[in-house]
Amino acid sequence: MRHRRKGRVLGRSPSHQRALLRNLASALFLTERDADEYLEGAPKVKGRIVTTLEKAKEVRPVVERCITLARRAIDQRKGAEEFGTTAARNSEEWKSWKKSDRYKKWVKAVAPSVQIRRRINVMLGDKKAVEVLFNDVAKRFDGRPGGYTRIMRLAKPRLGDSGTRAILEFVGVRDRAAQASPAPAFEGGEAEKK
Repeated sequence: MRHRRKGRVLGRSPSHQRALLRNLASALFLTERDADEYLEGAPKVKGRIVTTLEKAKEVRPVVERCITLARRAIDQRKGAEEFGTTAARNSEEWKSWKKSDRYKKWVKAVAPSVQIRRRINVMLGDKKAVEVLFNDVAKRFDGRPGGYTRIMRLAKPRLGDSGTRAILEFVGVRDRAAQASPAPAFEGGEAEKK
């Protein structure tokens, strides 16, 4: 019996499960890179990966948690800007700022965002994916309270084992907008009278 055992085993040991979810999540974030950053094999569509339905359902909470944490870190970083400086590093103005009380306040204000960034780095295990998350993805979902990804089931199963495939992608890019259809013109209606 599996009383209170949440999550899917996916036929793997616990360490293999964590590695699988970490790799899938970082792969989703890495698809958001620019095409010139790829050595080879850029994805056809940005912000989308194809995997099995069960794996997509397991990795979705990991991805959404990373985006929520990154958004929180960006907000904290903005709050620390009032104590920061725009002086060039190792200049006289920068050195005097570093010895001042404003620097101590800046460190205290920016410390939670640094801790969150490190936590996400542990969750994803890829520094490039963390960089893409903070620079591109988290800023895109700034006003959204949650629900950053969607899972769409594909009609064709996987060739080798007939597993159900699904697309895991970010929302907001390829959303379908509801369009009002034009009113039909019937015989004897206003279209006929003119």
